Order: sequence, then C-alpha cells, then structure tokens
Amino acid sequence: MGRKPVILTGLMIFIIGSSFCSFALEFNFLLIGRFLQGLGISAPAVLCFIIIADLYPLKKQQYYMGVLNGFINVAVAGAPVVGSYIAMYFHFRGGFIALLFFGILVAIMTMIFIPNSKIPKNKESISLGGYISIIKSKPLMLLIINIVFMFVPYWIFLGLSPILYMKDLGVSLKHYGYYQGVWALLFALGSIFFGLIIEKFPTRRMLQISAYTCLIGLIVIIIVVILDIKDPLIIALSLMPFNIGGIIPFIIIYPIALNFIASAKGKISALIKASMLILTTLGVELAGYCYQGSFKTLGLILSLFIIIGVITLFMIIRNQEINKIF
Repeated sequence: MGRKPVILTGLMIFIIGSSFCSFALEFNFLLIGRFLQGLGISAPAVLCFIIIADLYPLKKQQYYMGVLNGFINVAVAGAPVVGSYIAMYFHFRGGFIALLFFGILVAIMTMIFIPNSKIPKNKESISLGGYISIIKSKPLMLLIINIVFMFVPYWIFLGLSPILYMKDLGVSLKHYGYYQGVWALLFALGSIFFGLIIEKFPTRRMLQISAYTCLIGLIVIIIVVILDIKDPLIIALSLMPFNIGGIIPFIIIYPIALNFIASAKGKISALIKASMLILTTLGVELAGYCYQGSFKTLGLILSLFIIIGVITLFMIIRNQEINKIF
C-alpha cells in the first residue's frame, strides 16, 4: 500500500473529526470528533519520519529529521500565541475550525509534494508478533526508552502549564502564549541548527555534550523546586538547559532507533509514539493529582523523567553495540 495512502487516509479521518468538533451541538459529538482527530493524526505522526528513513542514509536522516522537527516546533511555538487570540475572539470553536483548515491544507500538500513511493524492500509484517523482536533487542529498547523519557517531560509541562501560569502565577491568557511560544521556538531553532551541523561533529561527542547539558538542566530544576520559586520567568528559564540538551539525542538517536531493525521501522515508530502518548497521559494525570498550586510538585515529576532520560543517555554513549552504528 505504501506510506502516502496511509497518511492520506489518516488525514481524511482527522478532517472528519475536526468537522465534528467544529460544528458539534452536543458534548457527545465533540467527544467523537476528538477521538477521530486523535485516530487520524496518528498516521502522519508515525509515518512522516519513516519516509525520511526510507529515502536517505543515516547522517542525512539526522539532518532532515532535525530540520523537520525544528519546523514542527516552530508550529508548536506559534500555536499558543495564535491559539490564545483565537480563544479570546472566536471561543473554542475557532480552534477546531483552524484545525479543520490546516487538516485540509496538509492533505492537499501531501497529495502534491509527497511522492507515490513504492513499498519498501524490507516489507513489514502486519502481525503484532513483529513487536517481539523489538522488545527482545536490549540496545533498541535502550534507545526507545531514552527517546521517550527525554521527550515526555516537555509535554507534561505543556499539559500543566496553563494551570500553573494562568491560574496560580497570574499570567494573562495573552501573555501565556508568549511564555510557551518562546520555549517551543528555542527547541525549534535548536533542532534546525543542530540538524545543519550534525554531519560536522563526532556523534559520540555531541551526545556527551547533550548528556552534561541535560544534567545541568536537571540540577537547575531541582534548585528551583527546593527554593519553591514562583516567578514565571525564572521557571521558564530553568527549563531551558534541559530543553536545549534534549534536542541532540532526539536528532541523533531517533533515526538510529528507526534503522536498528530495517524490517520494523513502522512498528518502532509506532511503539515510540504510543509510549510517548501513554507516558505523557500518565505523567499529566500524576502531576495534576499531586498539583498544589506551584511548580514544586510538577518540577519533581519532571525531574524523575529527566533522571531516567539522562541515565539512559549515558548508557547509550557507553553501549558498544550502539557505538558501532555511530
């Protein structure tokens, strides 16, 4: 069937879901629409990086994935700012209508710009048994765990930050978008920058720099937690070192993980995305349950995820089997 038809099918489901949300008159229709949105967007979310992995050698994959991830986060950076204004002037329906418009636009761009690629030589099986070989591979699971635990803190913070910033720290809806936007923009620009220079520096050295930067970021967050700082700007700045340090592993490690078992790229990508979403959901639920009106509890939960991410990153740097791929 190939990658493109699957992406288009997912986008069509997303468009239908967005239509339900945009014009829903009852909560049940809104719920169905949200379900269809999540179901549909999973196709491009899983397959967009795999298309790059199908077409280019490893170093080029790291370059293009860095650039792609950068542009994705440029959108993430702009979304809170644009979304805050849409919410102020057009209420909740405005956001869903915007998603409907972008869904249609992306579907058109997919039909025009993504080539009708052939089915990959390393054809994947439909059987769920294909996941067994992934789980049995200790180096691959180490890579996947690192990707997930380095990325999930970002989304846990995004999930709880509206309550933290607007409800308890007194940041207005208008200015909240700028706090979130700058944070995401930094990640975006960093992804593009590191993607451009990825081929010029030794992979192991870049991962070491990343590991120590994330470690510094962890220490800064713990200090902010211990001092129970309530200044929104300081809290935002305290997350920057980890934000910057976490860019490099994603650019380098994600392509390595996808190519670790050539006949299971789709399953590896799906497992990574599913793990991210499940852990993010659990993390947000835990943070919400323990939340006490300050960054303190949220920072502790973020720190737990970051600790696992930093430990696994050092383990990857020392792993002989993975180092052969570098």
